[in-house]
Formats: sequence, C-alpha cells, structure tokens
Amino acid sequence: MTDAVVLVDDDGRVVGEAPRLAVHDHDTPLHLAFSLHLFDPEGRVLLTRRALAKRTWPGVWTNSCCGHPRPDEDGPGAIVRRLGEELGVQVEDLRCVLPDFRYRAVDASGVVENELCPVWVGRVRGAVLADPDEVAEWTWLPWDDLVTAITAAPPAFSPWAALAVPAMVDTGFTPGSWPAAAPSRPEEARG
Repeated sequence: MTDAVVLVDDDGRVVGEAPRLAVHDHDTPLHLAFSLHLFDPEGRVLLTRRALAKRTWPGVWTNSCCGHPRPDEDGPGAIVRRLGEELGVQVEDLRCVLPDFRYRAVDASGVVENELCPVWVGRVRGAVLADPDEVAEWTWLPWDDLVTAITAAPPAFSPWAALAVPAMVDTGFTPGSWPAAAPSRPEEARG
C-alpha cells in the first residue's frame, strides 16, 4: 500500500496498517500522523487554509502542513514528502516539540480523526507554491497573533491546531528558541 497509515494501539505501539482513505470514516482507528508549524526568518508562522474540496474540515484555517507517515517512513521523512506535495518548500531545523500529542475530533460530516500526532516545528526554505487541491490560501502570521486568535475562536481552526497551539504555549515554546523533544516511532507490537 503506497498510501497507507500506520495503526497504533492506546500505548502507541504499531499494530498494523490500512489504506488512508479507507480508515477515515465514522469509526476511525487510532493511527499515526504529524502536524508541522513552519516559521520564516522573522519568526512568523505559516498558516494554511484547507482547500474547499478537502473531505474533512474544508476551508478551515490550520497549521502549516499535516499528514500521515507511511509504514516505511519516520516523521521527518513524511514531513519532507508532504511539504513537497502541499507547499513546494523544504524545511530546516526540524524539531519535535510535542511528541505525545494525541486528539480525536469529529468533522461536521461525521468523519472522525483519531490520531497520535507529534507536533513539529521548523524553518521554511524556499518560496511557497501551494497545491490548490490541498491549500485554498495561506498567510504568514506573528506567533502571538495566532495564539490570540486560537484562544479567542478555537472553532475557526482545525481541531488539531486549536489543541496543539495552546499545548505548545504551555511548554514555554517561543519561535526560535523551541526545545527539542526526542521524537519516537512506536515500536512494533510484540505478539
């Protein structure tokens, strides 16, 4: 399966894989994902608005990029792949700031997201060339403005961004001086 997600148990151990499109339904199993916040040299964060054709949370503002590692990828590899596909940029100084972030949310259509979703930060390299099938629009925003907006109106953002940004603030995160948490790939479940 070239577009498979990694299924994990409640302890984060790998228990299998499944086609990405087949698992996102009304009873989505827990699976691996990632969320990335990209920063520019001025310390602004790249905010993207999901394309209107997206199956879940269409037209909603969210973090810079998100996606799912494939069974043969680690988090950084998946991030590099998705950045190329969605935004046409590269990343440097990639760091995992919330390695254990997990959420479950239900879209207005009833589709469930249920993800173990480490949150990463990095610095952008290159000009944004967003794929319109993925990103309706994008903007650079000062980090403090994003924190204020999410605090004031969380429903205006994707649920993963609305939960992750305050969690990042709680760690003492600030652009440019973020702590590096050791990212981990769940171990294969032992039978």
